[in-house]
Amino acid sequence: EVALFRLVESWGIRPDFAAGHSIGEIAAAHVAGVFSLEDACKVVAARARLMNALPSGGAMVAVQATEEEVTALLTAGVSIAAVNGPRSVVLSGDEGAVLDIADKLTADGRKTRRLRVSHAFHSLHMDAILDDFRRVTRSVDYHAPRIPLVSNVTGEAATEEQVCSPDYWVRHVREAVRFGDGIRTLAESGVTAFLELGPDGGLCAMAQDTLDALASRALAVPVLRKDRGEQESAVTALARLYADGAAPDWDALLAGTATGPRRNDLPTYPFQR
Repeated sequence: EVALFRLVESWGIRPDFAAGHSIGEIAAAHVAGVFSLEDACKVVAARARLMNALPSGGAMVAVQATEEEVTALLTAGVSIAAVNGPRSVVLSGDEGAVLDIADKLTADGRKTRRLRVSHAFHSLHMDAILDDFRRVTRSVDYHAPRIPLVSNVTGEAATEEQVCSPDYWVRHVREAVRFGDGIRTLAESGVTAFLELGPDGGLCAMAQDTLDALASRALAVPVLRKDRGEQESAVTALARLYADGAAPDWDALLAGTATGPRRNDLPTYPFQR
């Protein structure tokens, strides 16, 4: 994600805001200036190592329901791991309890999908690592973000005090990912184009649900798609941003290509429609 950010940045695409999803917020915080790359890698590696050392088990299930509907069904051992949109919630926790709730929703005609994960993230299954992870987050340096950052924990614009606190990143491991609220915050802040920096377009699809609920015409574009070549996908994303009003640095994009950039005269009359 950091590499993709640097790539599109070299093409003249620079964001007004940054946001992530779960561990992606660490990448977003780095490019926003909160962490050095070395410290961001240290936090990510420690987070993964500690989680991997936890006992396996638990389950995560994505369900088609509102947060309020899911909250009313919660039982001991189950947490809301993510609120990805108006009717897109992820359950996480003890396998039996999570699947019981998912079965109730399935019987009610709702779509449910079990996620292929090693552990029940953003649930009580993470509690055992929080103290060890806090020691890691206290060992790195923090800086005020240079790019405004939207928080997964609150779903709102993050303050310097929040993202520069070691405890914030511990809460970030345990609490629900409020991605849908973050998209709402960005749209209400005037964002008209979202660029997803990752291996596919999953976040764009989730963001679109929130944008549709807001009747927003904002553009949501992934840089990469798993079913397309990387170059085609990335350049297509750039073209869509350009058509939406962005101003890429075309010379930077085309430098070093086989033909090199060149300008061609076009007719001075309007093209026949």
